[in-house]
Amino acid sequence: MGNPGTMKMMGVEVPSGTDPASVYRRIQMMEQLTERSMTIPGINYAVGMDAIVGLVPVVGDIFGVAMGTYIVWEARNLKMPTCHMMRMMGNVAFDGLIGFVPVVGDAFDFAFRSNARNLKIVKKHLCKHHPDVALVDC
Repeated sequence: MGNPGTMKMMGVEVPSGTDPASVYRRIQMMEQLTERSMTIPGINYAVGMDAIVGLVPVVGDIFGVAMGTYIVWEARNLKMPTCHMMRMMGNVAFDGLIGFVPVVGDAFDFAFRSNARNLKIVKKHLCKHHPDVALVDC
């Protein structure tokens, strides 16, 4: 079935706890899915579901904002300071607003990675406030 303390999402075992390590792993997995889950052949540029689904007008942009909001929602479990949470929400909102502009928004989705930026904010917080969580390059 699965390990205790994990759940299956889309066929992948995901930690289900509210401890910092589990929260970070879920955020990390969502960031990878939305920002760098596949590579464009020929140019070796990593893209994710956010950029691909964002090509679908309106619905794709709503999907991208929803996934980014999920990452912010998960980060609240870490009791991050309000200023960090606001910055993360700003990244998602900025990405979402620009994404609604036809053509320009689609190109922007390939370059501006709000979820990667938010993962970096979470990682810095964990390195400072939860040093027991094993992270690479703290």
